Amino acid sequence: MKNIFIKPILGLITVFSMSIFLFSCSSESPNKFKEFSDYPIYTGNDLGVIYSETNTSFKLWSPNAEYVTVRIYENGVGGDAIFEYNLDKSKEGVWSKTSEDNLKNKYYTFQAKFNGKWNSEEADPYAKAVGVNGKRGMIVDMQNTNPVGWSDDKRPYLKGFEDIILYELQVRDVSISNNSGIKNKGKFIGLVEEGSKNNEGLSTGIDHIKELGVTHVHLLPAFDFRSIDETKPELNKYNWGYDPQNYNVPEGSYSTNPYDGNVRIKEFKEMVQAYHKAGIRVVLDVVYNHTGFTHDSNLDQLVPGYYYRQWDNGSFSDASACGNETASDREMTRKFIVESVVYWAEEYHLDGFRFDLMGIHDIETMNDLDKAVKKVDPTIFVYGEGWTAGDSPLAIEDRAIKANASKLNTVAVFSDDIRDGIKGSWNSEHSKGYVSGNTDLKEDVKFGIVASTVNSQVNLKKVSYVDEAYSKSPLQTISYVSCHDNHTLFDKLKVSNTGASDQELIRLSKLSNTIVMTSQGIPFLHAGVEMARSKQGVENSYESPDSINEIDWSLKTKNIELVKYYQDLIKLRKQHSAFKMTSTKQIQENLKFDDVKDDEIISYTIDGQKADDKWREIKVIINVSEGSKSINVGTHWRVALDGDNFFLNGKSNPTIYKNKNIEVPRKSVVILFKDYL
Repeated sequence: MKNIFIKPILGLITVFSMSIFLFSCSSESPNKFKEFSDYPIYTGNDLGVIYSETNTSFKLWSPNAEYVTVRIYENGVGGDAIFEYNLDKSKEGVWSKTSEDNLKNKYYTFQAKFNGKWNSEEADPYAKAVGVNGKRGMIVDMQNTNPVGWSDDKRPYLKGFEDIILYELQVRDVSISNNSGIKNKGKFIGLVEEGSKNNEGLSTGIDHIKELGVTHVHLLPAFDFRSIDETKPELNKYNWGYDPQNYNVPEGSYSTNPYDGNVRIKEFKEMVQAYHKAGIRVVLDVVYNHTGFTHDSNLDQLVPGYYYRQWDNGSFSDASACGNETASDREMTRKFIVESVVYWAEEYHLDGFRFDLMGIHDIETMNDLDKAVKKVDPTIFVYGEGWTAGDSPLAIEDRAIKANASKLNTVAVFSDDIRDGIKGSWNSEHSKGYVSGNTDLKEDVKFGIVASTVNSQVNLKKVSYVDEAYSKSPLQTISYVSCHDNHTLFDKLKVSNTGASDQELIRLSKLSNTIVMTSQGIPFLHAGVEMARSKQGVENSYESPDSINEIDWSLKTKNIELVKYYQDLIKLRKQHSAFKMTSTKQIQENLKFDDVKDDEIISYTIDGQKADDKWREIKVIINVSEGSKSINVGTHWRVALDGDNFFLNGKSNPTIYKNKNIEVPRKSVVILFKDYL
């Protein structure tokens, strides 16, 4: 499976083997289950807890339960229940109870009985707040969690998705280093501390991101996940967070007080608010495709079997390679996912969602949630990994994979084609990409340049992962070369170019992301790539210590010229609509690959005038050879990029280039243009 990421197993497959974990482990065996399609569907939007000053209502959908009880506690962990209520069942399978007791800031659990046996006491799957380690839900007044000025918080202006530049980061990585200059290390509020500087006085954190110029920060999972013990912060345990526990609650270890459910909510909102004030939108990486537990999850203890897919023999399927996969194609699972995403968009003012292993979800669910968030705000952007990490009972034609991207509304997919074309295969660390001289991948890169859209000048027979174009428009393609998965760009280039100096690797980094940033589609950068971030050769750092995962801010000082290069690269893209066309037709009509019979060269010309650019004509020349190349380009071009130096607004341009040939430096990109309009 050369076009997928294998997610960390997290130790679960040894416990929940697909081949042996049958429903006999559950409270009911599969032959005693009703068909899940016969379960009644609840159409209301008030599952979980609704608090007011006069009463609190509890609702849980569990149509096959015999009894359901809710218990109220003073604390998020420990102690005996202070109240216990038996719930009443409706025809829609919803168990409910309204209490007139004052329950503000109390904690609660649900417990359900099946076949005469009580399953374990669990947190509410719909909980909006939880106590420490997420074992109990919390009853909060959400109005009290709003920071000052929250009602005035506005999403930064976004003309269209074509203007998006994504920057992926992990909450802890940005601030945890001793040279970050950030006080609240590893916390939501640490992400947005202003005025922080490294040991040499250069900006870090949010100030650095503002200087860089990206439009969106993409946060790795920041909902409540299972692998971190929030009661023991001194352990400094690390995890990316792809093991969901409570989907509608921020992660407690990223807050300054995980014991009080109000704090993590308020601090998450403060983080979003600060990014918005800085003109930066916020995307949340969401993992609805699997949970950290299977049978022992709150979902399965409260509605056995329903929320997870199974094979015909009753065993849990595992397309996530993390122990299970959720059944998004079942009505109440779909409802849960859609309502959860909308909740984050409305309550936390989030601007986008990145779906982990989106191919596990069905197309209908992805389209439904995309439509739902667009009703909140049409500029909310949804994208995801268009693949799975293993097989699934869900029919291939129903999966939200990149091959089915044309069936998705405005949901975008990652292009592993341009990623692996540029730097080499994700699952063979020593493999070389086009920038390292593997000319067999030239068509992969060209396919990426046109954002996976239909183009007669791309020979799909020579593209590694696909037989046909899959994106309806460039706005459905995420162009990138590195992310949290696998090696950082610097490390991948290092391991695949044995003996190369750091300066040579930096040259290849420039080349790699210059291709990405001048390609059609929506560009995506991995945090720290602009300063040659390394994870010391660790390929899969999902639970490596901070010493591996932290952003070392001394690299900004060491590689300041590279940082400035990325700043100019981002500025170039922002200034020129020719690099961000909005339709396949525009690309077909306005972008033409030049007839250069040299596999080490990709050259193409864009009709800037027709692309509404301020440059009348643009030429991009990519040279991956070990030597400079003399290319016949005709006359009267100006230079915007000569391989190392940009000449943009505020910088003087060279005189008009009157010779027909231009020298393109080794391992670099030259960008030429004709006339300002």
